[in-house]
Amino acid sequence: MSYLKLSLAILVLALLAGCSGSGSKSSSRYSISQDRGPDKQVDLSKVADAVPRLEPRSRGGNKSPYEVWGKRYYVMPSSEGYRQQGTASWYGKKFHGHKTSNGEIYDMYGMSAAHKSLPLPSYVRVTNLDNNRSVVVRVNDRGPFHGSRLIDLSYAAAYKLNMLKKGTARVEVEAINPQGYSVSQLVTEAQPGLGAPVKEASQFAASGSTRQYIQVGAYSSWAAAQTVKTQLESLDKGLQVLIRKREGTNPVYRVQMGPVEKSSPMEEVFSALRSAGFADFRLINFP
Repeated sequence: MSYLKLSLAILVLALLAGCSGSGSKSSSRYSISQDRGPDKQVDLSKVADAVPRLEPRSRGGNKSPYEVWGKRYYVMPSSEGYRQQGTASWYGKKFHGHKTSNGEIYDMYGMSAAHKSLPLPSYVRVTNLDNNRSVVVRVNDRGPFHGSRLIDLSYAAAYKLNMLKKGTARVEVEAINPQGYSVSQLVTEAQPGLGAPVKEASQFAASGSTRQYIQVGAYSSWAAAQTVKTQLESLDKGLQVLIRKREGTNPVYRVQMGPVEKSSPMEEVFSALRSAGFADFRLINFP
């Protein structure tokens, strides 16, 4: 091969590498050129949805406007009221372990997403319009910048929406306001057959029990309840965190803190719950 042909071949390979992948990041950062899922099968059936909570805007990733491949994008001042339909794609191993636009580390097994204009971080519910499956993800990255795609989902989120094989899906993306919006509402609204959030204060009011618990939420899956339990334990408020299962056709997992002494001042605990994004907690009597 002549020197000219060799040079042309190297140039073509470099251009192809620069066009692969998702987002605006240079391919030289990554150890593989074509994105894909994990090399071995991973059980993601128990991965819980992201739990919306109040967070400040990230120091990184919120510059507005910003430019990618010669096109200018603007970051929304707020995610409030955002609701849009479009095409979702997913990204995986190529970007796994690398920094997202707001400086965090991308985990393809977590429930996260990339969006071109939502502020970072934001929480959104993504619904696959072809099968009505829904997930809640935390937006912490920018993209996708290919065509008219609306959102780029983590590998785990795409798995839960059953869109891995096809690669893309028609979705609706709806922003979630963590303030005044509890996880129990998120779970029950995403599971139409479950009904309204569980309210048990009246159920045990006549029991004569003097033991009170703070019920933080009621969830349709053990994984979601366990995620919340871990978050509550990190508050370190000196109360035991319990998961109680209500049996039935659609089992419910209730996350409670207690028992609470009626004479104990609880405002500090209540304030910590509100700050963590749990606004729908209530005191209940439990036998």
